Parts: sequence; structure tokens; C-alpha cells
Amino acid sequence: MHVEQIYTGCLAQGAYYITSNGEAAIIDPLRETQPYIQRLEKDGVKLKYIFETHFHADFVSGHLDLSKKTGAPIVYGPNANPEFEAVIAKDNQEFKIGNITLRVLHTPGHTMESSCYLLIDENGKETALFSGDTLFLGDVGRPDLAQKAANMTQEDLAGLLYDSLMNKIMPLPDDVIVYPAHGAGSACGKNMMKETVDTLGNQKKMNYALNQPNKEAFIQAVTDGLTPPPGYFGMNVAMNKKGYQSFDKVLNQGMTAIKPAEFETVAESTGALILDTRNHSDFALGFVPQSINIGLNGDFAPWVGAMIVDVNQPILLVTEPGREEETVTRLSRVGFDNILGFLDGGFDAWKEAGYETDTVRRITPAEFEVQFKKGESIVIDVRKESEYAAEHVEDAYNKPLAYINDWIKDINPAEHFFMHCAGGYRSMIAASILQARGFRNFTEIEGGFSAISKTTNVPKTDYVCQSKMMKI
Repeated sequence: MHVEQIYTGCLAQGAYYITSNGEAAIIDPLRETQPYIQRLEKDGVKLKYIFETHFHADFVSGHLDLSKKTGAPIVYGPNANPEFEAVIAKDNQEFKIGNITLRVLHTPGHTMESSCYLLIDENGKETALFSGDTLFLGDVGRPDLAQKAANMTQEDLAGLLYDSLMNKIMPLPDDVIVYPAHGAGSACGKNMMKETVDTLGNQKKMNYALNQPNKEAFIQAVTDGLTPPPGYFGMNVAMNKKGYQSFDKVLNQGMTAIKPAEFETVAESTGALILDTRNHSDFALGFVPQSINIGLNGDFAPWVGAMIVDVNQPILLVTEPGREEETVTRLSRVGFDNILGFLDGGFDAWKEAGYETDTVRRITPAEFEVQFKKGESIVIDVRKESEYAAEHVEDAYNKPLAYINDWIKDINPAEHFFMHCAGGYRSMIAASILQARGFRNFTEIEGGFSAISKTTNVPKTDYVCQSKMMKI
């Protein structure tokens, strides 16, 4: 028996590859299937089943392409109703893979079809739990994502989740290894650990959700402090449930090289968004006008989903040469399939061809210290509220990047402001969006609050004024 966690950091997502005696199973696969197929061929095993823990909201699974290419059936737990052929398992139904068994544990609460898979080894020992979004390390799945589909409140779903955990998970042996679908950084939970594997016994001791005194307290604890889910979540659920075009087709279209002379014409004729995935420092120095910068070297896919929202939006890419395929792949993982192509030769080719370019006004922390006037300068901090609450520039306004579409309308275009995040990644996303919408009355601070706090004497505080967080 072999169990391997295939963890994708930018999505904080864990897929699982399991083999026993010439047969294999894959749980919650990523969109691109070729790495799995190559691994199966290398190991000389046959894929017997593709298991899905639920209809994922934060990424598009590779279940359909993988099934078509291997012939392996897709398995869901009870209550699933996909619009494609699949095995809808019963609670406690068992599936043999070589000499081992996977038992379905129906655990509704995160979603109604949510299920965990309990691995029973060759000796009949309950060994591992593939817990999906039911149980995370340090947390449990948020119960607010499936309200509409289930025609239930988040409190109703949280109550179901409590019953699932208490009746199905807590009675399992303490030495069972927990393999969750996500880790820290995922929007599917709020308090996840950075670790990606743990024992159930340790989770019973330290997971706040598993240590509530009763059902009412559990419901209160897991629903408290939930932030609105990213806008693309619903569309990803629909793709996972209804189906999608093959990744091979998406990649083939996205890898279309478009010369600088044609790039602008394509953008205008299709209404495409120009997505520049270079480092924020390079973007600040020059970019194709109206481009939106979301750097590949960061939480790329989640921020694309949060900022662009509509997965059907036509997209043209500007990337570092050689990273086009990586970019298309990572976009497809969160359902952005309408990628028309990329700028051939990248931004350098555009610039060398003599086409118009734009820049972002960016200053160093030292320059900010000189220009900052206490009581007069307006500073916008686009970090999360928790980061802002820990420490911030005195009198700065907290305007989290995730809510830019809400607060951008409050900006006075005649009034200058400084803007920063923690290190520059998020504030450059904000800067590119602001400029694309006609705002140029700001100065972005290089290195963000991290650099400001280390290298300047600009006054800082951890005092949180609610009015500063809510409006300019």
C-alpha cells in the first residue's frame, strides 16, 4: 500500500494518490490530468476509481478528463446529483483497491453530498481518513457555501456538520491519519493549520470546533467571523457538477501566441481583459495600458477568482516569456478557460515595437517618510482587517483588496492618497485596477507595511477606529 499527498500550495489543496497490488485510486484530482497519467504508467498500476469528496467551490477538479482518459469511474457520496455518469455511493459502502478498502462516510454539513473516505489497510485496520472539506487541521469546513442549493441556513448546515463530526469522525481511532482537502490559505475554512497531515487524536485535542461543549456552541463557533466567499466559487461548483471543456482544449487555445501588432486589436474586438502576471516590481516600471497585474509568484489563482469573478471573461495574457503554459494551467484550475492567447515576446516585445506603455507611481518607504504629513496625508491600507488591526500606519484607512469593487466608488479622484499592502503584491493589484478605471491620484509604496515598519519613523498604531475601516 502506498498513500501520497499531492499538495498544490497556490491553491492550498491536497489531492491523493493511493496504490495497492497493481490498482490505484485518486481523490480530488487537479484539473490537469497528464501528471497523474504519467505517474500511473510509471508505477505500472491501473486507475480503478476517482473519488470526489464533494462538488468543490474553490477549484475545478480533473475528474471528468481523468475518467475519459483512463476509463475509471467517478465516485461521489450520497446526495450528489452530477450531470454526468458517476457512481453515487451509499453511506458505509466499500470500494476495493488492490488489497485495501475505502469506506464512504457520508458527512453532510459543508455541502449536502460531502463525504469522507476511510482507508482500511490489508490487515483490516482503519488507517487513514481523507476528510475533504468536512474536517481540516485546526478547523472544519465552512457551512455557508451550500445554503442556496440546500435551501437551508448556514446554522442548519452547521448543525448537520456537528452531527457528522460527532457521529462519524470522533468515534474513529486516535491513530487514524487525517488527510484534508485543504490547508492554511484556503478560503474554505478560517482557522487552518499550516501542516497538511495530522493524527485524528491530535485534532480531537486541539481543533477548536471539535472541543465545543454542545451543538449550539459549535454552530456559534463555526459561523462566527465568516467572510463573504469569493465570487467565483458558485461558478466552480457549477463546472464541477455540470461538466466543462477538456483541459487539453483550454491549454491549446491559451497557448496561442499573438504578435504585438495584433494584440490590441484582439483586446478591443473581444472585450478581453489583459492580465499581466509578471512580478509587481516589473509591472510598476511599465505595462500595456489597462492591464491588471496579478503576479504568478503569489496566491495567483485565488486572487484572479476574487478580482475577475466571471470565469467566462475573455482573457489575454502578458507573462514572463516561458511561463505561458504555467499561467494557463493555473487559471484553468479555478475555471478561467476563456484564455484567447498571450502576448508573443511579452512586454519587452510590446515596448520594443513602440506601442504605448503605462507605469504606476511607486515610491520607496524613505520617500514616503519624507512626503507623509501626519494629520494631512491620506493612507489606504489594502491588507486584511486582521493585519490592519495588529498594526498599521496611524490614521490609515483599511480598505481590504478583496472588497475593492465596493470601496472604489468612495474615492475622490481629486484627492491624493498613498496606498500599500504588506509587501507590494496586493497593492499593485489594487493600483492596476484603479488605473484601469481612470484613477491616477495615488502613490503606491514599495515593500508595503513590512518595509514601512522596518525602515521609517512614520507613526504606527494598533488602535482600530471603526470609521477608518469603513469609509474614506
